[in-house]
Amino acid sequence: MTSAITCQNVRVGYGPLNVLRGVSFDIPVGQGVVLLGANGCGKSTLMRSLNGLEKLQSGKIIIHGASLTDATRRDLRQIRRGMGYVFQQFNLVPQLSAFQNVLLGAMGRHRLGILACLGLTAPAGERARAMACLERVGMADRARHRPTELSGGQQQRVAIARMLMQAPKVVIADEPIASLDPKAGREVLDLLWQIVREEGLSMLCTLHQLDLAQEYADRIIGMKAGRVEIDAAIADTDMTQMNALYSGMTRVDAQPTGEAA
Repeated sequence: MTSAITCQNVRVGYGPLNVLRGVSFDIPVGQGVVLLGANGCGKSTLMRSLNGLEKLQSGKIIIHGASLTDATRRDLRQIRRGMGYVFQQFNLVPQLSAFQNVLLGAMGRHRLGILACLGLTAPAGERARAMACLERVGMADRARHRPTELSGGQQQRVAIARMLMQAPKVVIADEPIASLDPKAGREVLDLLWQIVREEGLSMLCTLHQLDLAQEYADRIIGMKAGRVEIDAAIADTDMTQMNALYSGMTRVDAQPTGEAA
């Protein structure tokens, strides 16, 4: 089976602090994985490493056959074009409309200038695609609205439409519902997982809600103190295992400094 994301013994540290301590896993194409773990366990460092924002001490990260570890700047830009991101804080440009924010998703794919993304010179095909992405997430009727005129759930839908505009192969969703109320959060997860499955994408999504992880994930990867403690299909995990990720020594900064990682 073709791999979308491969981590091979990934180690990252800052001075004497070992943050990722030999993280290894493989996510095949088309799989939706939830990443669990207490604050400070290394999840955020791992997510940044998958985008090439963290320098590895050792190990390797491969995205759809392309190594991040050995990538030139040009190679890294190409790899990132195939990765879509959904963030906790939405990261929409407040001065732009929902439609213009979605057009931003085409910048890396077609190297559109800022005027094009403002909709002033964007090709008709890209404008139509942006509207189709908004329609896909149920936000076509809010295309002219700015983020400040939208609810949190609506803003996240626009962010998902922007991700779709990138035409990614891999989706990295970092706490996508942390800023939303339970109803809006479930609606966003419904939408996100539906799109991932319909488009045949691969996703790594961090969550803290264990019940939602059980409901949506194809597979659970659980981290504790910089290491992978759980890596199993959802049918092979239970709430006791997942709760254990949040008990005892959970943070990497709780480990003795200078420990051989």
